[in-house]
Amino acid sequence: MSKAFVKDDDTDAPEFVAPRAPLPPGVVNYVTAEGLRALEAELEALRAERASLDGSEPATDARGALQQLAIRRRELEQRIESAVLVVPEADANGRVRFGADVTVQSGDGRERCYRIVGVDEADAARGKIAFTAPLSRALLGRQQGEFVSVRTPRGDEELEILSVTYAAG
Repeated sequence: MSKAFVKDDDTDAPEFVAPRAPLPPGVVNYVTAEGLRALEAELEALRAERASLDGSEPATDARGALQQLAIRRRELEQRIESAVLVVPEADANGRVRFGADVTVQSGDGRERCYRIVGVDEADAARGKIAFTAPLSRALLGRQQGEFVSVRTPRGDEELEILSVTYAAG
């Protein structure tokens, strides 16, 4: 009988594991101290999850979960190994650098605050934007009082940099 007509659960096929946020080729994996701590905590959590699966489930159910954990762990270990910790300068002369908290004002008067962070720690909902994002690239190297133009889904937007600060370690 043709295999096309046989229900065959391929239990050996690895389950899909969503990849980490991509780091463009040739781009250094910059991280803040907070970001590096989060990556290390994530790795410890994966190790604890791995330990909890040992012997606690039937072998066939645990196999897929263990494969997923192994893939995530390898990917995370590679990210940590490639991480370059950036400690913001104590005096950045008001310039926007990696790790800066930048408050901007749009033409309609709305103020927004962003922190420029590593790819793995980016979280737009919390105002953390990756240094590779178009907005970050427009802000980097600028200083308070300057205007930057950024292309958004709503069209080009001009933003004024109101303040540039750096959080302690």
